[in-house]
Amino acid sequence: MSISTEVRAGTDQRPTSDVRRQAPLSLYIHIPWCVRKCPYCDFNSHAQKGELPEQAYVAAMLEDLEQDLAFVQGREIQSIFIGGGTPSLFSARAYQQLFTGLKQQLRFASDIEITLEANPGTLNKEVGQERFKAYRDSGINRISIGVQSFDSNQLGKLGRIHSSDDARHAIAAAQQAGFSNFNVDLMHGLNEQSLSDALQDLQIAIDSGAPHISWYQLTIEPNTEFYNRPPLLPVENDILRIQRAGFELLEQAGFERYEVSAFARPGHRARHNLNYWQFGDYLALGAGAHGKVTGADGQVQRYQKTRKPEDYLRRAPSRTSRQERVEAVDLPFEFVMNALRLREGFSPALFEQRTGLPWSAIHAKVSVLEQRGLLESKNQHYCTTERGFALLDSVLSEFLPEA
Repeated sequence: MSISTEVRAGTDQRPTSDVRRQAPLSLYIHIPWCVRKCPYCDFNSHAQKGELPEQAYVAAMLEDLEQDLAFVQGREIQSIFIGGGTPSLFSARAYQQLFTGLKQQLRFASDIEITLEANPGTLNKEVGQERFKAYRDSGINRISIGVQSFDSNQLGKLGRIHSSDDARHAIAAAQQAGFSNFNVDLMHGLNEQSLSDALQDLQIAIDSGAPHISWYQLTIEPNTEFYNRPPLLPVENDILRIQRAGFELLEQAGFERYEVSAFARPGHRARHNLNYWQFGDYLALGAGAHGKVTGADGQVQRYQKTRKPEDYLRRAPSRTSRQERVEAVDLPFEFVMNALRLREGFSPALFEQRTGLPWSAIHAKVSVLEQRGLLESKNQHYCTTERGFALLDSVLSEFLPEA
């Protein structure tokens, strides 16, 4: 009998409501405004027009949270990630007010990680350190700096509003303000980018003292400007050479590639993103934000907030635009789609805890992939081999439910 048939048949493959399933809980906050929309961006972002409604938006998010408190189930918030858009357009005072309001309804873990995405173009040399210090005083303890490239020519092609100098100044300002935990976002495979250009970007980030680097390939997404007028990107073989050389450079510099596009020095993995990849739960606040929660009955649900900022700001019966449960037959794919992004993979115990399904639900598929040399067992974890990691999409497709 196939795995999907067993689940559909309602045997012991159904999710359980065992208390051990209670997953760690995080919070994602979306700030939808930016100075201008980048041509490669397919996120829910909207060019700023006039003064930002900081106070009204903070009030809307706190009001929105009241409807979602049932998802909390007494758990502490382990991490918060503030993404966008451009969250660094909001003042530290707005975030202080937001955190004060959140703490009235939620319990923050004593070691909570709170990350803010920052655009160097919104933090010039003169005010950067002062603004970062104010963010730190508000409770933010991790910064993710959206550099993308240190080549001003490439930044122009990407539609970024900052220069190479702006990026360097932002990194220095964050450090001077006391942020020892920060990420630098970089892209490779850019318009006519050479191997040496891509490695130079990485080397500058390494030399800056960044303890975490996100290094990912530029991809052309539908509903973007680049989709309608695509740039001239490096061919596949050149991309592979860039990646191999970049991985080697990062490893030599003491960075561990712990996820597909995430590299960290010891002790600086992104805890919020780890919760995503380990199929943890996360609340969603803000226009277009996505959440994933596990109910007291063991049922996994995904939900999304209404996308348009003006609709989100407007008082309504509910700011949730979509909510759907993840069926048992889909849980194996949903889990491995996240967990196999991690180089260390996952344990059978984590699979059972996060999905409520027995290990037997995927054991046969895991065994077949082991025999094909795509998965292997290490330290009681199942992870991809080097070949399997390079063919990750093919590996994941094996866990899709059968028609």
